[in-house]
This record gives sequence, structure tokens and C-alpha cells, in this order.
Amino acid sequence: MTSRLTRRQRRRVSQGIQYAVFVGVLITIGALADWDRLQNQFAQTDLIGKLFPDIITIALRNTVVYTLSGFAFGLVLGLVVALMRLSSVAPYRWVAGIYIELFRGLPALLIFIFVGVAVPLAFPGTEIPGGTYGKVALGLGLVAAAYMAETIRAGIQAVPKGQMEAARSLGFSHARAMVSVIIPQAFRIVIPPLTNELVLLFKDSSLVLFLGVTLEERELTKYGRDLASQSANSTPILVAGLCYLMVTVPLSFVVRRLEARADRAR
Repeated sequence: MTSRLTRRQRRRVSQGIQYAVFVGVLITIGALADWDRLQNQFAQTDLIGKLFPDIITIALRNTVVYTLSGFAFGLVLGLVVALMRLSSVAPYRWVAGIYIELFRGLPALLIFIFVGVAVPLAFPGTEIPGGTYGKVALGLGLVAAAYMAETIRAGIQAVPKGQMEAARSLGFSHARAMVSVIIPQAFRIVIPPLTNELVLLFKDSSLVLFLGVTLEERELTKYGRDLASQSANSTPILVAGLCYLMVTVPLSFVVRRLEARADRAR
């Protein structure tokens, strides 16, 4: 009669079975997939060569510019909304709360349509500074600010109250203490989630295509779709996706490192 397995042995057997199932699924998928058709549709090497350097110098560059401009605008607006959310003045809190719930609840696509269509109709003859770049910064920033505001508010509230009391005892006004003491500490706390928001904005920049951009203003998704339509092949879309990964994967790694460092500091 065989002896009963120990807990460690049962865990190892369970892990072995799970690995075997995982490998079996991969082998099954690999055996059933039509790799020749996939290669013809997504990996035409001659077509890949025609994408460069424009996919980098135009599409990727515009994607990065759109993302950074939207992030900068959203960060400034998010800080203002966060401070309004923490204000002792009730109307400020109400406005900030309505803004956060509204822009977190609406799809980003609707915000872009609002910026591209509703704003010109509401204010005839008014042009958003920067043209398409200004519209993108506004659209991305409005969406990002709603999430950043809550992140920054949580960071401010995470700063020990003794920091404010110490600053006030040194003669700082409340506003100066917030700017010089509280907010810098709060930003050190919220750097990981803000970096994660940057990754999300980088992907959301694909919604720029709904604003009607020119050839020189195309971002990665629009560029990939246009070239895929012209060539009747999906290779440009795959290459555009790889360009996204070139940026998002390193950024995600940075986020994990920052979170690990914050955990060690705590």
C-alpha cells in the first residue's frame, strides 16, 4: 500500500498537471492554426519594409506627442480638480465631484466626438489652439484628468497630517504648505499609478482617428488602417501593434519597478 502524499508533493503534482494542460493547449492551438494563411495576411516582409521610416517618423512620433500633450494637460487639470475635491468650499467639491463622475462614466470616444463636433458648434468661429494637436490634448486631458484627480486626491490624503501641522507651526500659510510640503510628497506616492495612466493614454490616443486627421497627423492606428486598406493586407496593423508594444512594455516595467520601490519604502 502506497503512502499518502504530503502537502508539498500534492502541490507539486497539481502544478505539474497545470503545466501539462497549458502545454497541451498551446500544442493543440499550434497544430490547428493555418500558419501559411496567417503569414500571408500578417507577415508580408516586402510590405513591412515599405512602412519604414514613416511609421516611426510620422505615426509613432505623433502618437507620442498626442500622449504627452494629453498627459500634461490632464495632470494640471487633475491637480486642480483634486484640490477642489478637498476644498472646504462646498460648491468647489460639488463641481469637482460632478466632473469626475461625468468624465469617468462617459466613453473616451464620446469625449473626442464632443471636442471635435460639439465645441465648434457651441462656440462658432472659435478654434482650439494647436489645431488637431490641441483637440487631442483637450480630449485626452479631459478623460485623464478625471482619473488623475482621484489618484492625486488619494495621494494628498495619504500624506501624514503631521506634515501640514509642522509646516503651519513654521509659519507657512495653508496654500504655501500645500504647494511646498504636501503636494510634492503626494506626487512621490502617486508616481506609479500616474505612470500607469500614461500607458493607458498611449493606447487611447488611437481615438484620434475620429477627429479627421491629415496624412501628416496620423497616429499608429490610423496609419496602420490606411496602409492595410491600400494593400488589402493586415501586416501594417500588426506592425503598428508592435510599435505600441515597443512603448507600453517598457513603461509597464517601469510601473512595476516604481511600485516595488514604493512598497519597500513603506
